[in-house]
Amino acid sequence: MAPDDDTPRENADAVVRSQYEAHPYPPRDPDDERQRLITGSPSHIREINHYVFGGKRDFSKPFRALIAGGGTGDATVMLAQQLADQGPGEVVYVDISEASLKIAKARVQARNLRNVSFHHGSLLDLEDIAPGPYDYIDCCGVLHHLADPAAGLGALEEVLEENGGMGLMLYGALGRTGVYPMQEAIRKLTMGMEGGDRLALARRLVDSLPDSNWLKKNPAVGDHLLDDDAAFTDLLLHSRDRAYTVPEVDALMSGFGFTIMGFIEPVRYDPATYLDEEALVGRARDLPWMDQCAIAESIAGNLKTHVFYVVPSSHGTTALAQADNPGMVPLWRDDDGPAFARRLSGSNRIKMNFDGLALSLDLPDGAGKVAELINGERSLGDIQAALNQDWITFKARFDRIYRVLNGLNLMLLKAE
Repeated sequence: MAPDDDTPRENADAVVRSQYEAHPYPPRDPDDERQRLITGSPSHIREINHYVFGGKRDFSKPFRALIAGGGTGDATVMLAQQLADQGPGEVVYVDISEASLKIAKARVQARNLRNVSFHHGSLLDLEDIAPGPYDYIDCCGVLHHLADPAAGLGALEEVLEENGGMGLMLYGALGRTGVYPMQEAIRKLTMGMEGGDRLALARRLVDSLPDSNWLKKNPAVGDHLLDDDAAFTDLLLHSRDRAYTVPEVDALMSGFGFTIMGFIEPVRYDPATYLDEEALVGRARDLPWMDQCAIAESIAGNLKTHVFYVVPSSHGTTALAQADNPGMVPLWRDDDGPAFARRLSGSNRIKMNFDGLALSLDLPDGAGKVAELINGERSLGDIQAALNQDWITFKARFDRIYRVLNGLNLMLLKAE
C-alpha cells in the first residue's frame, strides 16, 4: 500500500490516541487501591476458570495473561492481584495511551504487585512489543475503537495459546440507541472546535435535548450525565467506535475460529427472563443457543455492552464448567454462602435492576440451606451428603438454584 493511503488511518489512530492521553478512561485514583479492589467482567479469575478452562485450571502453576488495551488498569489490577494470591501467574499490560499506562502502573505499585509488565503500543503490534503465547487474553472495550476490528482480533489470535481463551467486551448496538445520532450531531456542530470549547458546547447541547430524543429516553446509557469529562468524551465525543448485535458478535468470533462460551450476565441473554407465556418460552427453548441470545437482546433492548468469553472452536465442548457430576465444586464469584442466605430472609426471591429493567427471580424452597453450604471447597456430592438427600432429588433442586445464581453471575463452578 502506498504511504499516502496509510495517512487517513494513521491520522485517525492519532486522534483516538490523543483522546486517551487527554482523558484517560475510566478515571481512577491510585490511592484508592489501599481501600478496595475493583472487580468486574471479563477477567475475574473464577470466571476465567469457569468459561475457558472447564473449572480445571490450577492457578498455583505458571499462567500468562495479556491485557490488550489495558486503559487505566481495572482488569490488570484485578487479575494481577487474584493471580498473586494463588501462585506465580503474570500479567502483561499493553495500551496506546501513556497517560493511561501511568495510572495503571501507579495502581499496581500501590498494591506492591510484582507480577505485571507494562508495554506502550498498539495491540496490532503485539508480536513486536509483547509477543505470546498467552494462556488468556483480555480485550475489553478496544476492538470496537479500531479502524478494522477484525485485524485486531486476528492480532490477538496470533498470540493466544492453542488451549487458551479470551474475555472480551464490545459495545451493544441496541442498548446504545441514541448514542450515534448524537455523536453525529455533535460532530457537525463542533466542527473546527477543539478541547474544552468543543466539550462545553457538546454539554450544552445535551442539556437542551427534548424529551423525544432517543439518548435522553435511554435508561441504559448515562455517562453523559456524570460530572466527568472523560466519561462524557468517551461516550459522545469519540472519533471512532461501532456497536454490535449478538449475531454480529458471533459472526466476528466464528470468522476467526472462536466459539462463544458465555455472555455475562447469562440471565440477560435468556428469552425466558423476559417472557411470561409458556408457549413463547417453549418455542425459544427449541432454538439454537445463539438464536436465543439474539432474541433476548431484541426483547430487552438495553444491552449496551456484550461481555463474553471465547475459546478456539477445537475445544469449545470442554471449555465450559458444568454441574454434571458430584465432583464439581460450586463457588461464589465474590459472595459467601451464609451472607447470601441471610439476604434471602426467607423470601427465596432475588431482585435485580439491569440498566433500567427490574427483575425478580425466584429460588426453590431450601435454597438458603444449600447456599450456606457452598464455600468453594465442598463438592456437589459433599453438599448432597450434608443435606442427607439422594442425588436425583438434590440435583433437581440444585439445578434450579444454579440456573438463577449462575444466570446472575453470582455462582460459578470448578473441578474438585
